[in-house]
Amino acid sequence: MRRTVNYIFVLLLAFLVLSSCATVQTEEYPELSGTVVAVSKYGNAATSITHEEIAAAGYEVGDIVLITSGDYSASAPLGTSYSDVDRSSLVVVDDGSFVEIAINYGDFSSESGIAEGDVVTISMADKGGYADEYMIRHLVRTDNRDDYSSDEVFANFREVTAGNIKAGRLYRSCSPVRGDARAVYADTLLGKAGIKTVINLADSEESMMEGLVEAPNYKALVDGSHVIALNMGVDFFSEDFTEKLYEGLKFMLANPSPYLIHCNEGKDRAGMVTATLEAICGATMDEIVEDYMTSYENYYGTEKGTEQYDAIAQIIIDFFVDMNGRPFPFDSVSLVARNYLINTVGLTESEVDSLVSILTE
Repeated sequence: MRRTVNYIFVLLLAFLVLSSCATVQTEEYPELSGTVVAVSKYGNAATSITHEEIAAAGYEVGDIVLITSGDYSASAPLGTSYSDVDRSSLVVVDDGSFVEIAINYGDFSSESGIAEGDVVTISMADKGGYADEYMIRHLVRTDNRDDYSSDEVFANFREVTAGNIKAGRLYRSCSPVRGDARAVYADTLLGKAGIKTVINLADSEESMMEGLVEAPNYKALVDGSHVIALNMGVDFFSEDFTEKLYEGLKFMLANPSPYLIHCNEGKDRAGMVTATLEAICGATMDEIVEDYMTSYENYYGTEKGTEQYDAIAQIIIDFFVDMNGRPFPFDSVSLVARNYLINTVGLTESEVDSLVSILTE
Protein backbone atom coordinates (compact mmCIF):
# COMPACT_ATOMS: atom_id res chain seq x y z
CA MET A 1 0.00 0.00 0.00
CA ARG A 2 2.85 2.37 0.94
CA ARG A 3 4.54 1.69 -2.43
CA THR A 4 1.34 2.63 -4.23
CA VAL A 5 1.04 5.88 -2.29
CA ASN A 6 4.68 6.72 -2.99
CA TYR A 7 4.19 5.98 -6.71
CA ILE A 8 1.14 8.24 -6.87
CA PHE A 9 3.08 10.95 -5.02
CA VAL A 10 5.95 10.77 -7.53
CA LEU A 11 3.53 10.99 -10.47
CA LEU A 12 1.78 13.98 -8.87
CA LEU A 13 5.09 15.70 -8.23
CA ALA A 14 6.19 15.13 -11.83
CA PHE A 15 2.90 16.53 -13.09
CA LEU A 16 3.27 19.63 -10.94
CA VAL A 17 6.85 20.18 -12.16
CA LEU A 18 5.86 19.82 -15.81
CA SER A 19 2.87 22.09 -15.33
CA SER A 20 5.09 24.66 -13.65
CA CYS A 21 7.57 24.51 -16.56
CA ALA A 22 4.79 24.95 -19.11
CA THR A 23 3.44 27.93 -17.17
CA VAL A 24 6.88 29.52 -16.96
CA GLN A 25 7.43 28.96 -20.71
CA THR A 26 4.06 30.54 -21.57
CA GLU A 27 4.55 33.51 -19.26
CA GLU A 28 8.15 34.04 -20.34
CA TYR A 29 7.21 34.81 -23.94
CA PRO A 30 4.49 37.47 -24.20
CA GLU A 31 1.78 37.45 -26.82
CA LEU A 32 2.33 39.71 -29.79
CA SER A 33 -0.58 41.38 -31.55
CA GLY A 34 -0.77 43.24 -34.82
CA THR A 35 -2.94 43.74 -37.87
CA VAL A 36 -2.79 42.34 -41.37
CA VAL A 37 -1.52 45.28 -43.42
CA ALA A 38 -1.56 43.59 -46.83
CA VAL A 39 -2.42 40.32 -48.56
CA SER A 40 -0.20 39.41 -51.52
CA LYS A 41 -1.38 37.86 -54.76
CA TYR A 42 -0.16 34.55 -53.33
CA GLY A 43 -2.43 34.89 -50.28
CA ASN A 44 0.39 35.65 -47.84
CA ALA A 45 -0.65 37.91 -44.95
CA ALA A 46 1.87 40.63 -44.10
CA THR A 47 1.40 41.85 -40.53
CA SER A 48 2.40 44.94 -38.58
CA ILE A 49 4.38 42.77 -36.12
CA THR A 50 8.05 43.65 -36.55
CA HIS A 51 11.24 41.61 -36.36
CA GLU A 52 12.31 43.79 -33.43
CA GLU A 53 9.15 42.90 -31.50
CA ILE A 54 9.63 39.19 -32.20
CA ALA A 55 13.26 39.31 -31.08
CA ALA A 56 12.57 41.39 -27.98
CA ALA A 57 9.91 38.92 -26.88
CA GLY A 58 12.40 36.04 -27.10
CA TYR A 59 10.93 34.32 -30.14
CA GLU A 60 13.47 32.63 -32.46
CA VAL A 61 13.44 30.71 -35.72
CA GLY A 62 12.66 27.08 -34.95
CA ASP A 63 10.03 27.93 -32.34
CA ILE A 64 6.46 26.79 -32.89
CA VAL A 65 3.93 29.56 -32.36
CA LEU A 66 0.16 29.76 -32.13
CA ILE A 67 -1.62 32.09 -34.55
CA THR A 68 -5.08 33.35 -33.61
CA SER A 69 -7.41 35.73 -35.39
CA GLY A 70 -11.11 35.75 -34.57
CA ASP A 71 -12.28 32.15 -34.76
CA TYR A 72 -9.13 31.04 -36.56
CA SER A 73 -6.37 29.28 -34.63
CA ALA A 74 -3.40 27.26 -35.88
CA SER A 75 0.17 26.48 -34.90
CA ALA A 76 3.14 26.96 -37.21
CA PRO A 77 6.93 27.11 -37.12
CA LEU A 78 8.70 30.44 -37.07
CA GLY A 79 11.12 30.60 -40.01
CA THR A 80 12.78 33.00 -42.40
CA SER A 81 11.37 31.76 -45.74
CA TYR A 82 8.46 29.77 -47.15
CA SER A 83 10.71 26.82 -47.95
CA ASP A 84 11.41 26.24 -44.26
CA VAL A 85 8.31 23.99 -44.22
CA ASP A 86 6.81 21.27 -46.40
CA ARG A 87 4.57 22.05 -49.34
CA SER A 88 1.05 23.04 -48.19
CA SER A 89 2.30 23.71 -44.64
CA LEU A 90 1.77 26.88 -42.63
CA VAL A 91 4.78 29.04 -41.71
CA VAL A 92 5.31 32.34 -39.92
CA VAL A 93 8.08 34.17 -41.78
CA ASP A 94 10.33 36.68 -40.04
CA ASP A 95 12.38 38.13 -42.89
CA GLY A 96 14.20 40.65 -40.71
CA SER A 97 11.64 43.42 -41.08
CA PHE A 98 8.01 42.37 -40.61
CA VAL A 99 6.26 39.10 -39.88
CA GLU A 100 4.28 37.37 -42.62
CA ILE A 101 1.98 34.37 -42.37
CA ALA A 102 1.92 32.05 -45.38
CA ILE A 103 1.26 28.57 -46.67
CA ASN A 104 4.13 27.17 -48.71
CA TYR A 105 2.68 26.64 -52.21
CA GLY A 106 -0.75 27.64 -50.93
CA ASP A 107 -3.09 30.58 -50.29
CA PHE A 108 -3.19 31.38 -46.57
CA SER A 109 -5.75 34.19 -46.82
CA SER A 110 -8.26 32.07 -48.74
CA GLU A 111 -7.85 29.06 -46.47
CA SER A 112 -7.97 30.98 -43.19
CA GLY A 113 -10.44 33.71 -44.11
CA ILE A 114 -8.02 36.27 -42.66
CA ALA A 115 -8.01 39.52 -44.61
CA GLU A 116 -6.39 42.95 -44.60
CA GLY A 117 -7.24 44.86 -41.41
CA ASP A 118 -7.82 41.77 -39.26
CA VAL A 119 -6.12 41.54 -35.87
CA VAL A 120 -3.63 38.67 -35.50
CA THR A 121 -2.07 37.40 -32.28
CA ILE A 122 1.06 35.26 -32.03
CA SER A 123 1.92 33.34 -28.85
CA MET A 124 4.51 30.74 -27.91
CA ALA A 125 3.40 27.12 -28.35
CA ASP A 126 6.66 25.13 -28.22
CA LYS A 127 10.02 26.80 -27.68
CA GLY A 128 12.52 25.30 -30.14
CA GLY A 129 10.01 22.66 -31.20
CA TYR A 130 10.94 22.97 -34.88
CA ALA A 131 14.64 23.74 -34.51
CA ASP A 132 15.94 20.44 -35.93
CA GLU A 133 13.58 20.53 -38.91
CA TYR A 134 14.47 24.15 -39.54
CA MET A 135 18.17 23.32 -39.76
CA ILE A 136 17.44 20.58 -42.31
CA ARG A 137 15.21 22.73 -44.52
CA HIS A 138 16.71 26.20 -44.18
CA LEU A 139 18.33 27.40 -47.40
CA VAL A 140 20.97 30.11 -47.81
CA ARG A 141 22.34 31.69 -50.98
CA THR A 142 24.09 34.84 -52.15
CA ASP A 143 23.41 37.22 -55.02
CA ASN A 144 27.09 37.54 -55.89
CA ARG A 145 27.99 36.09 -59.31
CA ASP A 146 31.52 35.26 -58.12
CA ASP A 147 30.10 32.75 -55.65
CA TYR A 148 28.83 30.53 -58.50
CA SER A 149 30.64 28.32 -60.98
CA SER A 150 29.06 29.72 -64.16
CA ASP A 151 26.57 32.22 -65.54
CA GLU A 152 24.16 29.33 -66.12
CA VAL A 153 24.30 28.20 -62.50
CA PHE A 154 23.93 31.77 -61.23
CA ALA A 155 20.87 32.40 -63.44
CA ASN A 156 19.50 28.87 -62.94
CA PHE A 157 19.39 28.72 -66.74
CA ARG A 158 19.41 25.30 -68.39
CA GLU A 159 18.18 23.19 -71.25
CA VAL A 160 15.55 20.57 -70.39
CA THR A 161 16.02 17.18 -72.06
CA ALA A 162 14.34 14.78 -69.63
CA GLY A 163 12.42 11.90 -71.14
CA ASN A 164 12.09 12.23 -74.90
CA ILE A 165 12.42 16.03 -75.07
CA LYS A 166 14.83 16.90 -77.87
CA ALA A 167 17.81 19.18 -77.40
CA GLY A 168 17.16 22.80 -78.26
CA ARG A 169 13.40 22.71 -77.63
CA LEU A 170 12.83 23.66 -73.98
CA TYR A 171 14.70 25.81 -71.45
CA ARG A 172 14.04 27.11 -67.95
CA SER A 173 15.59 29.92 -65.91
CA CYS A 174 15.16 32.66 -63.38
CA SER A 175 13.45 35.84 -64.55
CA PRO A 176 15.33 37.95 -67.12
CA VAL A 177 13.09 40.93 -66.26
CA ARG A 178 13.03 40.91 -62.46
CA GLY A 179 15.69 43.61 -62.26
CA ASP A 180 17.87 41.72 -59.78
CA ALA A 181 21.50 40.63 -60.05
CA ARG A 182 20.62 37.48 -62.00
CA ALA A 183 18.30 39.02 -64.58
CA VAL A 184 20.96 40.38 -66.94
CA TYR A 185 22.65 36.97 -67.08
CA ALA A 186 19.35 35.23 -67.84
CA ASP A 187 18.65 37.70 -70.65
CA THR A 188 22.10 37.15 -72.17
CA LEU A 189 21.72 33.37 -71.98
CA LEU A 190 18.28 33.34 -73.59
CA GLY A 191 19.77 35.31 -76.45
CA LYS A 192 22.60 32.81 -76.88
CA ALA A 193 20.13 29.91 -76.80
CA GLY A 194 18.07 31.47 -79.58
CA ILE A 195 14.87 31.46 -77.53
CA LYS A 196 11.85 32.28 -79.69
CA THR A 197 8.95 31.98 -77.23
CA VAL A 198 8.72 32.80 -73.52
CA ILE A 199 6.17 31.61 -70.98
CA ASN A 200 6.45 34.08 -68.07
CA LEU A 201 4.62 32.55 -65.11
CA ALA A 202 5.34 35.31 -62.60
CA ASP A 203 4.67 38.73 -64.10
CA SER A 204 1.73 40.79 -65.12
CA GLU A 205 2.10 42.78 -68.34
CA GLU A 206 2.85 45.88 -66.27
CA SER A 207 5.56 44.37 -64.07
CA MET A 208 7.14 42.65 -67.07
CA MET A 209 7.40 45.93 -68.96
CA GLU A 210 9.20 47.57 -66.04
CA GLY A 211 12.05 45.06 -66.36
CA LEU A 212 12.66 45.40 -70.11
CA VAL A 213 15.11 48.30 -69.85
CA GLU A 214 18.04 45.99 -69.07
CA ALA A 215 16.78 42.97 -71.02
CA PRO A 216 17.24 43.70 -74.76
CA ASN A 217 16.86 40.08 -75.90
CA TYR A 218 13.68 39.67 -73.91
CA LYS A 219 12.36 43.02 -75.17
CA ALA A 220 12.79 41.89 -78.78
CA LEU A 221 10.58 38.88 -78.05
CA VAL A 222 7.98 41.05 -76.30
CA ASP A 223 7.96 43.44 -79.27
CA GLY A 224 7.38 40.45 -81.55
CA SER A 225 4.46 39.20 -79.40
CA HIS A 226 6.34 36.04 -78.47
CA VAL A 227 6.01 36.42 -74.68
CA ILE A 228 2.97 35.71 -72.55
CA ALA A 229 2.79 37.14 -69.00
CA LEU A 230 0.55 34.96 -66.83
CA ASN A 231 0.91 36.46 -63.32
CA MET A 232 0.32 33.08 -61.65
CA GLY A 233 0.08 32.37 -57.96
CA VAL A 234 1.61 29.31 -56.31
CA ASP A 235 -1.52 27.29 -55.54
CA PHE A 236 -1.08 24.80 -58.38
CA PHE A 237 -4.57 23.37 -58.15
CA SER A 238 -6.51 26.61 -57.85
CA GLU A 239 -8.82 27.70 -60.65
CA ASP A 240 -6.68 30.79 -61.23
CA PHE A 241 -3.52 28.72 -61.72
CA THR A 242 -5.05 26.09 -63.99
CA GLU A 243 -6.79 28.69 -66.16
CA LYS A 244 -3.52 30.57 -66.64
CA LEU A 245 -1.61 27.36 -67.27
CA TYR A 246 -4.15 26.59 -70.01
CA GLU A 247 -3.41 30.00 -71.58
CA GLY A 248 0.33 29.44 -71.35
CA LEU A 249 0.29 25.99 -72.93
CA LYS A 250 -2.01 27.16 -75.74
CA PHE A 251 0.49 29.98 -76.34
CA MET A 252 3.25 27.39 -76.63
CA LEU A 253 1.25 25.50 -79.21
CA ALA A 254 0.76 28.68 -81.26
CA ASN A 255 4.41 29.77 -81.20
CA PRO A 256 7.76 28.30 -82.26
CA SER A 257 10.48 26.67 -80.17
CA PRO A 258 12.93 27.02 -78.49
CA TYR A 259 10.73 27.81 -75.48
CA LEU A 260 11.78 29.40 -72.20
CA ILE A 261 9.67 28.87 -69.09
CA HIS A 262 10.45 31.08 -66.13
CA CYS A 263 8.95 32.52 -62.95
CA ASN A 264 10.98 34.67 -60.55
CA GLU A 265 13.65 32.16 -59.59
CA GLY A 266 12.85 29.43 -62.12
CA LYS A 267 12.47 27.08 -59.18
CA ASP A 268 8.88 26.57 -58.04
CA ARG A 269 6.24 27.57 -60.58
CA ALA A 270 8.64 26.93 -63.45
CA GLY A 271 9.66 23.71 -61.72
CA MET A 272 6.10 22.41 -61.51
CA VAL A 273 5.14 23.37 -65.07
CA THR A 274 8.37 21.95 -66.48
CA ALA A 275 7.91 18.74 -64.50
CA THR A 276 4.44 18.30 -65.97
CA LEU A 277 5.79 18.71 -69.51
CA GLU A 278 8.66 16.32 -68.75
CA ALA A 279 6.17 13.74 -67.50
CA ILE A 280 3.97 13.76 -70.60
CA CYS A 281 7.14 13.48 -72.69
CA GLY A 282 8.15 10.21 -71.06
CA ALA A 283 10.47 11.30 -68.24
CA THR A 284 10.81 8.98 -65.26
CA MET A 285 10.17 10.24 -61.74
CA ASP A 286 13.92 10.04 -61.09
CA GLU A 287 14.60 12.33 -64.07
CA ILE A 288 11.90 14.75 -62.96
CA VAL A 289 13.27 14.89 -59.42
CA GLU A 290 16.82 15.36 -60.69
CA ASP A 291 15.85 18.33 -62.86
CA TYR A 292 13.72 19.87 -60.11
CA MET A 293 16.55 19.55 -57.59
CA THR A 294 19.10 21.08 -59.96
CA SER A 295 17.60 24.47 -59.06
CA TYR A 296 18.34 23.84 -55.40
CA GLU A 297 21.84 22.66 -56.21
CA ASN A 298 22.38 25.81 -58.30
CA TYR A 299 21.03 28.26 -55.74
CA TYR A 300 21.85 26.67 -52.41
CA GLY A 301 24.43 23.95 -53.02
CA THR A 302 22.01 21.28 -51.81
CA GLU A 303 23.77 17.91 -52.01
CA LYS A 304 22.39 14.52 -53.01
CA GLY A 305 22.25 11.98 -50.22
CA THR A 306 21.53 14.54 -47.50
CA GLU A 307 18.38 14.87 -45.40
CA GLN A 308 17.88 18.33 -46.86
CA TYR A 309 17.99 17.04 -50.45
CA ASP A 310 15.49 14.27 -49.72
CA ALA A 311 13.14 16.60 -47.84
CA ILE A 312 13.04 19.10 -50.71
CA ALA A 313 12.77 16.40 -53.38
CA GLN A 314 9.60 15.19 -51.70
CA ILE A 315 7.93 18.45 -52.80
CA ILE A 316 7.87 17.47 -56.48
CA ILE A 317 6.88 13.89 -55.69
CA ASP A 318 3.98 15.11 -53.56
CA PHE A 319 2.96 17.45 -56.38
CA PHE A 320 2.24 14.47 -58.62
CA VAL A 321 0.56 12.56 -55.79
CA ASP A 322 -1.76 15.53 -55.26
CA MET A 323 -2.26 15.75 -59.01
CA ASN A 324 -3.46 12.15 -59.00
CA GLY A 325 -5.44 12.44 -55.78
CA ARG A 326 -3.69 9.45 -54.20
CA PRO A 327 -0.35 7.58 -54.31
CA PHE A 328 0.42 5.81 -57.58
CA PRO A 329 3.16 3.66 -59.16
CA PHE A 330 5.79 6.10 -60.40
CA ASP A 331 5.95 4.40 -63.80
CA SER A 332 2.48 5.89 -64.37
CA VAL A 333 3.62 9.50 -63.94
CA SER A 334 3.07 10.26 -67.63
CA LEU A 335 -0.58 9.20 -67.41
CA VAL A 336 -1.07 11.20 -64.21
CA ALA A 337 0.28 14.37 -65.84
CA ARG A 338 -1.73 13.76 -68.99
CA ASN A 339 -4.97 13.32 -67.04
CA TYR A 340 -4.23 16.52 -65.10
CA LEU A 341 -3.78 18.54 -68.28
CA ILE A 342 -6.99 17.17 -69.78
CA ASN A 343 -9.31 16.86 -66.78
CA THR A 344 -8.12 19.78 -64.63
CA VAL A 345 -6.38 22.26 -66.94
CA GLY A 346 -8.82 21.71 -69.79
CA LEU A 347 -6.66 20.80 -72.77
CA THR A 348 -7.99 18.30 -75.28
CA GLU A 349 -6.26 14.98 -75.90
CA SER A 350 -5.09 16.22 -79.29
CA GLU A 351 -3.64 19.37 -77.72
CA VAL A 352 -1.66 17.30 -75.23
CA ASP A 353 -0.46 15.14 -78.12
CA SER A 354 0.61 18.32 -79.93
CA LEU A 355 2.56 19.51 -76.89
CA VAL A 356 4.41 16.22 -76.85
CA SER A 357 5.07 16.52 -80.59
CA ILE A 358 6.52 20.05 -80.51
CA LEU A 359 8.89 19.01 -77.71
CA THR A 360 9.94 15.55 -78.88
CA GLU A 361 9.71 15.32 -82.68
